[in-house]
Amino acid sequence: MNTTAAKAYAAHSASSPLVPATIARREPGPTDVEIDILYCGVCHSDVHTARSEWGPAKYPCVPGHEIVGRVKRVGSAVTRHAVGDRVGVGCMVDSCRTCSSCEAGLEQFCLSGAVYTYNSADRHLGGHTLGGYSTHVVVDQDFVVRIPDQLDLAAAAPLLCAGITTYSPLRHWKAGPGMRVGVVGLGGLGHMAVKFARAFGAHVVLFTTSPRKVADALKLGAHEVVVSTDPEAMKQRARSLDLIIDAVSAEHDVNAYLGLLKLDGSLVLVGLPEKPMLVNAFSVVANRRSLSGSSIGGIRETQEMLDFCAAHGVQPEIEMIRMDQINEAWERMIKQDVRYRFVIDLGSLA
Repeated sequence: MNTTAAKAYAAHSASSPLVPATIARREPGPTDVEIDILYCGVCHSDVHTARSEWGPAKYPCVPGHEIVGRVKRVGSAVTRHAVGDRVGVGCMVDSCRTCSSCEAGLEQFCLSGAVYTYNSADRHLGGHTLGGYSTHVVVDQDFVVRIPDQLDLAAAAPLLCAGITTYSPLRHWKAGPGMRVGVVGLGGLGHMAVKFARAFGAHVVLFTTSPRKVADALKLGAHEVVVSTDPEAMKQRARSLDLIIDAVSAEHDVNAYLGLLKLDGSLVLVGLPEKPMLVNAFSVVANRRSLSGSSIGGIRETQEMLDFCAAHGVQPEIEMIRMDQINEAWERMIKQDVRYRFVIDLGSLA
């Protein structure tokens, strides 16, 4: 298969920093879209994967699955996108297309395993997929979404992971007027959960360990903010919430939050702590509570989410960086020193 060269930043081992690299991209096939990447969001998953914290990564590892840009070329059979279109690519670039999950528009739960934007087996070139910390990418049209004109293109990038990861469970558990929704953690995921829950009409309660985030949480749309290290404040919210979106990726006591749920309430994990959680059986047996999880969303729902954001003015809070600032940005992200999502300007790599 013919290829073209792309500039990128890659990690070559679990302990090495990201450095400039040249990678191969396939020439567009009949159903492919070639995208000039303009911006790419920085997700904590990028760090976990490149540093082999979720299992051995494939190297060189080029992270990045919050990709936005403009269409440069299209294959002869492409009907959904045209040259010049504003488009995006999220966490997946392929799936089997035929299983019950894929047919239901739930490609993220593909029974054969979705092909992720990086660190998955590359069905076209062999080896493994390489992500959006690069100048361009080639993706099948079925896994490319349209970025509405109403959205700032750079700010739209984190919607492709942080946005859909929180939108999907809020929709699935029917967050809306009359519901009290808790959000645990005010980071890249949490701040989007607050914005979406508020836009859906729910009463939003944000839980944070950091008193310095109280003002931000209220500004972003929370009706109440609880500093979770305050035992009395937590006690006052016991059995008060219908739904909790837990967006924390660090070790924490999930039982403390299960106790805040009403009868038949659900706590949904979207953060991914490295260590297993200890769950007390009494925390879920009491009040018939549920502990669940949710993983991104399908392509159809991702487009729905983008259209919702355009219609309701929902966008992430971002901090723009150059590509050569990525290692510093990763260290700051680990220290929670970002409000609330880094976005790489890929023009700095061209």
